[in-house]
Amino acid sequence: MSKKRGLSAEEKRTRMMEIFFETKDVFQLKDLEKIAPKEKGITSMSVKEVLQSLVDDGMVDTDRIGTSNYFWAFPSKALHARRRKLQELQNQFSEYCQKKKTLEDGIANSKIGRQDTAERAALIKELAALRQRKDQLKAEIDKYKECDPDVVEETRQANKIAKEAANRWTDNIFAVKSWAKRKFGFEDSKIDKTFEILV
Repeated sequence: MSKKRGLSAEEKRTRMMEIFFETKDVFQLKDLEKIAPKEKGITSMSVKEVLQSLVDDGMVDTDRIGTSNYFWAFPSKALHARRRKLQELQNQFSEYCQKKKTLEDGIANSKIGRQDTAERAALIKELAALRQRKDQLKAEIDKYKECDPDVVEETRQANKIAKEAANRWTDNIFAVKSWAKRKFGFEDSKIDKTFEILV
């Protein structure tokens, strides 16, 4: 004799829903733990887990009244839920069909005027030649960029800033040399040599 195979999780869920639909009653967990093994072959140890999964999926309603939790599910609610889901899926399907049709129309429209003709081939060749000419002209412009008035002005401004900075540092060096001469009595040549100042 072969061993009896246990119920799968989906079979347990289906059988648990049968209890609610057949009785159309409200239950506590302890009631279901007694009824489920006898009537539907669901082990009492797994009743709570199966029930919780049904509650999580919105197939069974639950409410706490006082200190007790009550569970119920009526066939009409399941029917309404299925109808609502069916309506959602039908709406999605029609939406996707419309998108598909729009995309197919767009593809068809984009193919219009793109047939391989002698005129199209000539235009593509002309476009390639014009792009090449544009690149050549751009390269030529880049060669003469140094003569561009904006670039020349930018270089003048940069030179002016650099000259001002050089003068500022020269003044700073002379100020430090002057301070060192007064403070320590060094000669200019000795300060220049020690600090490697090129005059």
